[in-house]
Formats: sequence, structure tokens, C-alpha cells
Amino acid sequence: MLSIAYELAAALLLPSNFVALLGLLGVAALILRWRRAASWLLVTGVVLLCVAGWSPFGPALLMKLENRFPVPQFPGAVTGIVMLGGAEEAHITADRHVPTLNNNAERVFETAVLARRYPNARILLSGGGGHVAAGQYRTEAEIAQSILVDLGIAAERIEMERRSQTTFENAAQSVALAKPQPSDTWLLVTSAYNMPRAVASFRSVGFPVIPYPVDYRTKTADLLLPLSTIAEGLDISDNAVHEWLGLATYRLTGKTQTFFPAAN
Repeated sequence: MLSIAYELAAALLLPSNFVALLGLLGVAALILRWRRAASWLLVTGVVLLCVAGWSPFGPALLMKLENRFPVPQFPGAVTGIVMLGGAEEAHITADRHVPTLNNNAERVFETAVLARRYPNARILLSGGGGHVAAGQYRTEAEIAQSILVDLGIAAERIEMERRSQTTFENAAQSVALAKPQPSDTWLLVTSAYNMPRAVASFRSVGFPVIPYPVDYRTKTADLLLPLSTIAEGLDISDNAVHEWLGLATYRLTGKTQTFFPAAN
């Protein structure tokens, strides 16, 4: 119940949902003839919509996350590569029977590049979050594995962790499967905006990794000019708020030792 309550609260706090909620409450207030409340709710909703959709608010928050860990120099040798799920569309894949990726797809393609650069490295795909359709169930890790195999990566090199539902569970399940040794070198592949929360989680479970961020969403110009559409701005703002809420929640619940981890 606590998990469900958190997910509901987190969803309502996303800018796009929060603005919509204010609008609905404003309409309800109008119907009830609470004119002052209706005016306040509707005006506040429109202002927040413009701030979250057009202003540098979202890009600035997301860029702070994306810039925390720079792309590293390639190590001389790598023990393994951990790729976090989140690039796969499990629901669409299950319904259409075609492996489908979203705008985090660079996680999969960059993992393929790294796998070729380091032919002896283990490849660990971490991601549950599957979906049942037509009697079939495929997890994020399984979808990514099928795409990597299609890209020429040998199936026997790929290990899968198929139980995790959150970034922290990615870390906890991955360390149990990888069993990293002190002399090992592991790369962690995930979206740049997700990397601070991922690194905090992996450090918390005792799995040292070299962050390898991908899927950048922001550029310097986003801080100077309005975004082209409100939809684009809301998407960026939603991602940013989701990650900052995740960082705060993990720290407050004791899952991580630091709120905003830094590069070593």
C-alpha cells in the first residue's frame, strides 16, 4: 500500500499531471460557482503550464542531472557492462510481437558498441517491468537481449536480471548476479539524467561502477530560447521532476547514502 501511495503521489507531482489536476479543480469550482477559487486554480494552472512547457525550468533541472557524470575515457580493459532497462516498450512489444524501443534507445545501441569494443566483457541487462499480452510475458531485459542479438552480439555473452522494477532494485539485483570483485572494472550504461540516481543506488549496494551516460536530452540553447512546443517542455520537466523526486525519496528512505552523488 505504501508503494502504491508513493507512486500515486509521485505521478500527481509531475508537472503535466499537476497542471491538469489544477485545471480540473478549476472547472469543478466554476460548476460549484466558487468563482474566486476557480479563478485562482485556472490562472495558476495556465502559469505553471507555460513555466513547465516553455521556460528553461525543465531543461535546467534535467541538465543539472545530465552534467553530473561526464562521459568517461575508455578503460583499457572492462570486466563487464551493466545496462539498465527503460529503453524498451514492454507493453507495445507484447501487443505487437515486435521488439520496440523508446527515446532511451541509445542505451541498447551504445551497449552493442561497447560489447564490440570489449569482446571479452560480460554483458548484464537489468530490467523487469514486463507485460503480459496474448499469453506471452517479456521483460525489459529480454527485449533488449533480442535486439542485441539481432545487432550481432552473441547470446551466450548476455546475462539477464529480470526481477527489478526500480533503479534501486536494478542495483540490488545486479550486484547479486554479477558478484563483482575488487579488481573488476564495470561500466554502467543508462540515460544521463538517470545516472545520479543509478550511481547512488549502485554505490549503496557495494557495486563500484564507471558511469557511462547516454540518451542526452538537453543542450545549452534550451536555457536561452523557449522550447518549440509545450509538449516537449512538459516531457523534459516530467523527466526532471521524476528523477529529483527519486533522488530525494531514496535518500529519505535510507536506500542511498548521498542525495546527489558526485563523480569520484
